[in-house]
Order: sequence, then C-alpha cells, then structure tokens
Amino acid sequence: MQSMNFLAVSVAQELNLNQFAKHFGIEKKFKWEDTLILKEHQLKGIFNDHHNKTAYLFHFGCLVGMNCTKHDLSDLYNYISKIDTSLANNINHFKYNDSYLVEINSDRELEVHHNFMVAPRLLEHYPQMIAIVLARSVALDRIEENIEKVSDEIEKIIDYLDHGKLNIGDDKLAKLSAQVLRYKYNTISYVMVLDKPDITWYKEDAEILFMQLAELFELQERYENLRHKTETIMDITEVFTILTHAKRGTRLEWMIIILIAFEIIISLVEKLF
Repeated sequence: MQSMNFLAVSVAQELNLNQFAKHFGIEKKFKWEDTLILKEHQLKGIFNDHHNKTAYLFHFGCLVGMNCTKHDLSDLYNYISKIDTSLANNINHFKYNDSYLVEINSDRELEVHHNFMVAPRLLEHYPQMIAIVLARSVALDRIEENIEKVSDEIEKIIDYLDHGKLNIGDDKLAKLSAQVLRYKYNTISYVMVLDKPDITWYKEDAEILFMQLAELFELQERYENLRHKTETIMDITEVFTILTHAKRGTRLEWMIIILIAFEIIISLVEKLF
C-alpha cells in the first residue's frame, strides 16, 4: 500500500512566484491562479533528503509539501527568504498549518474524509487538487485571525460608545476600513476561494475530488462567514464615521455661535464705552 503525506503552511500574505521560478530556471510567466511546482531535482540541496518529495508554492503565501516534514518546509522557507528578503521578517511561519494523508489501496474504493483519503489508484491530478485545497484552507486561517483582530478593535470602540465617548480620528477609521477591504480582497482575489482550478474544467475526476475536498474543509462556508463579518464591520465603521463627522459638525457650530456671541459682546462694549 502506497501513502503520501501533505503538509501545508501559510508563510506570508504573498509570494513572488515569478522571482522564484526564475531562480530555479523555470521559463514561465506565472499568473495569480498558477502554482509553482518544485520537483525532486529542484529540491536537491534544499532538503536533506529530496527523494520522492514535491513542493507547491502559491501566490497567496502558502507552501505545500508532499512527503515533506516540517523541517523540510522550514528549510524551503529559509531558502526562498534568501531570494526574496522581505520574507525574512516572518519568524513564526508555522503558525497556520494543516496536513492530509493519501493512501493508495487497490482493494478499496475512493473514500474522501476530513483528514485522509483512500483511492484504488493514484491519478495524476490527486496531489495538485489536495495541495490547492490545503493551501486555501491555511490561507483562510490567516485571514480569519486577522479579521478577528479587527473585530476586537471595533468592539473596543463600541465600549467607548456605551460610555458616551467617541474619541476616534479619521485616520484610524480609514485604517480599519482599509484592513477590512484588504482581507476581503485577499479572500476573493488572492486565495480565489470561489474559483475552481483549470484542470477541473476538462477532467471530471479532478472536479469531483476538488468539490469533495472543498466541502470537507468548508471553504465556501468559511468564505461566506468572512464576507458576512467584513460587511458587518464595514457597516459599523460607516456608523462610526457618521457619528464622528456629526460630533465634529456640532463642535464647529458651537464655535461659530461662540464667535458670534463674542463679536456681539465686543460691539456692545464699544458702544457703551
């Protein structure tokens, strides 16, 4: 019985696949939806043991290793960090990770479960479909945590409102809005949660496996939850903006009233004295 282990980790918001591909001598222009696949001969010198191992690199900041250990992916991350030095700042690069096991058994039918799958034979597209779903899942882990951090900031502002206070500037409101929009953009454009891989359009088996794995890892449901949270946060931020502008407008009106009153007092003083 043959088995394959997959390990996925989200190491950054974005990876420059074209820069890495050029380094490995791959003459191809990578689009956002493309995956950079490093085979055994390209991993030689990076892994202590490169045999029967493959690495998948994704634009949205994820690495997936087939038959790779955590130490292997750590070595790969350190290697590509020397190519793209902006990655070197990420110390805790195994914070978001997930794994999956594939067993090939000719006596069994295809079974797809949450942590493993069993197949009677290994089809060419199996590794790629598993790598894509795992990568999207750990990328969503990163976005979900970041959205929670923004939610915590919003909750603090709501607490201030409960006490009749509203001390928030336009800069902070703009920053909160930008963060929410960035996470929403990352989910749709970078991670491409709703997009099916190109191979699924002409290989029915690939589409079936992709849809099964996507359902097991709840990609659609998690995307909908993120969309709902981002829309709610944006609605709350809009309310903050309206209240802040209203407060600023009221303060300005009072200043005008005080100035007018001051002018009247000066005029009366001049007439009387």
